Amino acid sequence: MTSTIITPDRPAASRRRAVRPGRPLTKVSGLGLGIAMMWFSLLVLIPLTAVVVTAGSGGWTNFRDAITSPQTAAAIILTVVAAALVTLVNIVMGTLIAWVLVRDRFFGKRVLEVLIDIPFALPTIVAGLVLLSLYGHTSPLGVDVANTRIAVVVAFLFVTLPFVVRTVQPVLAELDRDAEEAAMSLGASRFTVFRRIILPSLTPAIAAGAALSFARGMSEYGALVLFSGNLPNYTEVASVRILSSIENDNPEGAAAVAAVLLLVSFAVIVLLDVTQRRMVRRG
Repeated sequence: MTSTIITPDRPAASRRRAVRPGRPLTKVSGLGLGIAMMWFSLLVLIPLTAVVVTAGSGGWTNFRDAITSPQTAAAIILTVVAAALVTLVNIVMGTLIAWVLVRDRFFGKRVLEVLIDIPFALPTIVAGLVLLSLYGHTSPLGVDVANTRIAVVVAFLFVTLPFVVRTVQPVLAELDRDAEEAAMSLGASRFTVFRRIILPSLTPAIAAGAALSFARGMSEYGALVLFSGNLPNYTEVASVRILSSIENDNPEGAAAVAAVLLLVSFAVIVLLDVTQRRMVRRG
C-alpha cells in the first residue's frame, strides 16, 4: 500500500497580501514626490551620471584601454569573482544563521543577535585591523592569509555577513507554520517541507540579501587596505585601483573602472530583482 504526500499548491506560508493600487497624485503628494526625486537625483542620479560622463570623456579608445590594461583588468576580475563567491556563501550561511535565530532557542541567542550587526557598525578600516590581527603574520591561531587572495574573500565575507541574515530573518519569522505542520502530518520529510513550502517563500528575501551582499562586496575598500596588501595583479581590487588612478592624476581611468563596477552591480541587482518578482508572483 502506498501513500501519497500532498502539499498545498499555494501554502499559507507563501501567500502575500494583495498590493493596493496607488492613489492619484494630489498637490501635497505631488510636492512630496518632487522633493523625494530631487533629493534622490542630487545624491544618486547626478553623481552617477557624472561618473559615466567622465569615463567617456576621453572617447571609446581611452575607455577601452583603461579597463583592459593588465593591472586594471586583474583588479576588476578579482573583485567580481570574489564578490560572486562571497554572495553564494552568504546565501547558504546567511539563510542558515537566520533559521537558527528564528527557529531555535539556545543560550547566548541575544548576544549572537547583536554580534551579527557588528559589521554594519564597525568602520571597515577597523575590520581590516581585526582580520589582520586574527589571520595575519602574528595570528594567535597560526593562520596567516594576509596579502593573499584568500584575504580578499575573508574581508568580503566579514563585511557582507549581515545582509542575507537580516533580509531573511523577518520573513522567516512571519511564515505561517500551519502548512508545514500539515505537510509533515501527511508524511513529508523535513527536507521536502523546506524545499516545497519554506524555500519558495524565502527566495525573494534571499535574492534581496544576495543583491545587497554582492554590491557591498564590490565596493569594499577599508578592510582590504590593511589585510590584502593591495598587490598589483594579485590582491589589488577595483576600489583600490580607482584610488591609485586618482592619486596618479588619472580621473578618466578611475571613472572608467567605476563605470564598469556600476554596470556589473546594476546588472546583478536587476537580475536578482527580476528573480524576486517572479517568485513573489508565483507565490
